[in-house]
Amino acid sequence: MKEIKRYWYALYTKPKHEFKAADRIRSIDIEYYLPTITTVKQWSDRKKKVTEPLFKGYIFVKANETERFLVLALDGIVNTVCFGGKPSRIPDWEIENLKRMMEIDPNVIVSEKIPIGSLVKVIEGPFAGIEGNVCEEENNERMLGITVNLLRRSVLVKLPMDNVIETKN
Repeated sequence: MKEIKRYWYALYTKPKHEFKAADRIRSIDIEYYLPTITTVKQWSDRKKKVTEPLFKGYIFVKANETERFLVLALDGIVNTVCFGGKPSRIPDWEIENLKRMMEIDPNVIVSEKIPIGSLVKVIEGPFAGIEGNVCEEENNERMLGITVNLLRRSVLVKLPMDNVIETKN
C-alpha cells in the first residue's frame, strides 16, 4: 500500500486558543507542534511564571490533505497559512531545527523579521549542527536565527563567535 505523504503546515488559531487547538488536534491523533516559552508576568500584587506560545496565533501540523481538512474543522482553528492562494508547506528541516533549539531551552527572542545575512552552522556547544542566519553582532556575540520563513518569524539566540562557521548556500 502506498504511504500517504504528510507535510508541515502552519495554521492560524483564534486569539489565545493555541493550547485548546493543540488539545483538539491531539484528540484526533494528528501530529502537531506548539512551541512554548515560559515567561514571568508581573501583576500589581504578584509575579507568576506563565507558559505561552512562542508564535502567538499559530500552531503547526504534519498532515496530508484529508487530515488538514479535519483539523480545519476543529473549533479554535481559523485557516491554513497560504501563499499565492495555496496552503504553504514548511520544510521538515525548519521544524526540526526549531524543535532542537527549543528542547535545549535557551533564552530565546522572537523577531518579527530577520535581516538577510550569512547562512551559518553551529559547530560546537548545545546547538551544534543547527543552521540559521546571522542577524547582528553585539559585544562579540552573534544572533543566530532559526527561521520559519512562511511566518516571517525567527527564534534568536546569542552564541559566541567561535561556535559558528559560515556555510555556502
